[in-house]
Amino acid sequence: MSGNTITPSATCSLSRAARELELRRGEFDLALHLGCVRSVPDEGGGGRRVARAEIDRVRAEAGFPEALRERVKAVGTTDGAALMGVTSTRFTRLARLGLVVPVKFYFNRYRVVVWLYLAEELRQFTTDEQNAPLLSGRTPEGLRDRLDEGLDLRPRNWRGRHMGFLLRQTEDSWARAAVVASLLDPVQVAEIVQDPYERAHLNRLRPAPVSQAAPDSPGARIAERITTADDPDEISWLRADLGQSVCEAREDHPAPRPTPVASTVAALGSAPAAPVGRPAGAPMPAAPPSPASAQRIARERFAAVDDPLRTTESARSRRLLGWLRRRNPDPRPPTAP
Repeated sequence: MSGNTITPSATCSLSRAARELELRRGEFDLALHLGCVRSVPDEGGGGRRVARAEIDRVRAEAGFPEALRERVKAVGTTDGAALMGVTSTRFTRLARLGLVVPVKFYFNRYRVVVWLYLAEELRQFTTDEQNAPLLSGRTPEGLRDRLDEGLDLRPRNWRGRHMGFLLRQTEDSWARAAVVASLLDPVQVAEIVQDPYERAHLNRLRPAPVSQAAPDSPGARIAERITTADDPDEISWLRADLGQSVCEAREDHPAPRPTPVASTVAALGSAPAAPVGRPAGAPMPAAPPSPASAQRIARERFAAVDDPLRTTESARSRRLLGWLRRRNPDPRPPTAP
């Protein structure tokens, strides 16, 4: 075993790590995304885990757990406006202009999107003297015009932040490409990744939905609109990033593809016999084909896929030969008297 391998006994599940770090699950998820707590992939393919050494490191930090909770504290519009000393209307304008970036969102009982922001970032924005003109007085005319045109950068800024979260959690080249593809419409992905097997591989590696709403529900459709790029500049940037990511993934290792024809023929020829034992009264199973018969069957199947017209002509020839044999059951010529 290499020295860098982390055994399961040296890690714990995410829920266990959240309890030991005295965080609610939403706070713990933000701690993972922000890099406050580092996770490692489960060697058994069960998702992410947290090393015991990482838990000990976080618990040993000064001010634990209050300082950690303050770093991952997220507030809505009302609390965020109070924290910055502005009205809720001004706070919403700052968010729509992209001056404060949401860190997550959820739907209330009226299916209205509620954006959440890091309290620590809002305090930093307020204490920056360069932002003082934005916190009081009239909004500059150029920014007001953009707001009147319907500008709202909250979804786009959240997508950029969320993509960064996901990319930091994986090192696999195809998984990183799948992260970028998850923010594009499927039509856009098909134009960039024209190989159907590569697209299928990206779909299998697609990150889990951010919304727990049932598929095709109103909440799921709203979440899909938020998580799909719609700005032309953003789409152009993501398309270029996806093309580059797929090229790097191809150089790393190709996407999985179906078994080649030769391997399929060999598998049919060496197929094991059916298991012994059958219910009473059940018909006897058919004997497995011989290697030669298996190869002939495989050739006929692949020929049917490659050239269905040739298969149809072969079937007609076999029917004609059968009819001739029935008309002349003894093909041998008659003997002389």
